[in-house]
Amino acid sequence: MDESTPSTPRGILAALALCMLLPALGTSIANVALPTLAGTFGATFEQVRWVVLAYLLSATALIVGAGRLGDRLGRRRLLLAGIGVFTAASALAGAAPGLGLLVAARALQGLGAAAMMALTLAFVAGVVPKAQAGRAMGLLGSVSAAGTALGPAAGGLLIAHAGWPAVFLVGVPLGGLAFGLVWRHLPADPPPAGSPGTPWPMLRDPTLLGRLLPNLLVASVVMATLVVGPFHLAEAFGLDAARVGLAMSVGPVVAALAGAPSGRLVDRFGAPRMARAGLATLLAGCLGLGLAPETFGLAGYLVPLAVVTAGYALFQAGNQTAVMADAPGAQRGTVSGLLNLSRQLGFIAGTAALGAVFAATGLRTTFAVAAVLAATALAITARTGSGTATAPAARPPRG
Repeated sequence: MDESTPSTPRGILAALALCMLLPALGTSIANVALPTLAGTFGATFEQVRWVVLAYLLSATALIVGAGRLGDRLGRRRLLLAGIGVFTAASALAGAAPGLGLLVAARALQGLGAAAMMALTLAFVAGVVPKAQAGRAMGLLGSVSAAGTALGPAAGGLLIAHAGWPAVFLVGVPLGGLAFGLVWRHLPADPPPAGSPGTPWPMLRDPTLLGRLLPNLLVASVVMATLVVGPFHLAEAFGLDAARVGLAMSVGPVVAALAGAPSGRLVDRFGAPRMARAGLATLLAGCLGLGLAPETFGLAGYLVPLAVVTAGYALFQAGNQTAVMADAPGAQRGTVSGLLNLSRQLGFIAGTAALGAVFAATGLRTTFAVAAVLAATALAITARTGSGTATAPAARPPRG
């Protein structure tokens, strides 16, 4: 691909969006297949859950390294390699004759997902005009949320009509499409600038650290809604599995719808300001989740849940835009890897810690703790300052 050949912004965004969709779909689509896999392979729940865990642990462990390697060897080159690995692993998973090989294929798929997650955000700062960076981040957030929401429904349909291998084989044509779009639309890599160094000294930068820590805390809160929600909806309101699934879809749907408007707000009013506004909204939603359900019933749970999710979308668009705007050009992949790592660690912490709080004390205390985490994230973000992403994009004069 000739580096001087211009590419349309629409093609660039389509390539990046598909690279965000695939890892999210890979995370959520396999969950619905676990009961079928247990029956097919004569396995216990503890055994088949590794189909999900192998993917998550591989992606989390390798995401910073993938970003750093992209900085060193070329981001487009490594992104194409990551898509290739993800696609090949999807085919291997669909053809696996036993559970052990399926788990190994899912771990390999997580490696490809790590490269896609780390390098997609790194590309935004390099190929999207600065005045539209927030909009692009919002779009990618919407796509990721849509992938998370679509996974269970798509997986259920595929299992019903084509069997469990289709849940994994669907990644093959989608991966091929992503490979073609990246090859066609993303610019060629510049000459290597040398080893960017280890990523960990970057954490001494108070501005970067002040954006990664809130990202971890907020991810913990959002994951808590996904872990706690099904149990609370079933126990407190007596909903069956289908209605629990329908109620739980409120969060991903709101996230998908709020992503693009959040990005436009970031471009207009500035990334740090909108990150703080998102955290304040998320905090209000946490307080509502702890107090409203007992008084207002199911609506008292779903409305605050929508508020939490909308706040999360706005925070993500603002925080990610600010982080990547301040990242040195030669280290964008590494910084993107750290940003994704903080989110993944937050998901794990939310599942383990806040899940344990709910099991021991119930909904009210769980979201009281979540509110403290959100307030802490807001305080850290307010204290961090604006970095270089302080001002909104300049708008042309009227008249």
